[in-house]
Amino acid sequence: MKKEEIIKEKICSKCGNIYRGVPALSRVDGKTQICPDCGTREALESIGIKMQEQDEILKIIHNNMPA
Repeated sequence: MKKEEIIKEKICSKCGNIYRGVPALSRVDGKTQICPDCGTREALESIGIKMQEQDEILKIIHNNMPA
């Protein structure tokens, strides 16, 4: 018998958006679980990438993720 995977929705404590899947660990405190997008933004921000370019990078990521 095939085991069904239950996908739980979570609310990101940083942006408030609902997400599914594996959370990212915030770079701010090393403890808080945040959505993958906020995790990516924190990583990009840490290397000096501005918000507009972060938006473009996330758009590319989302467009290339499997449905």
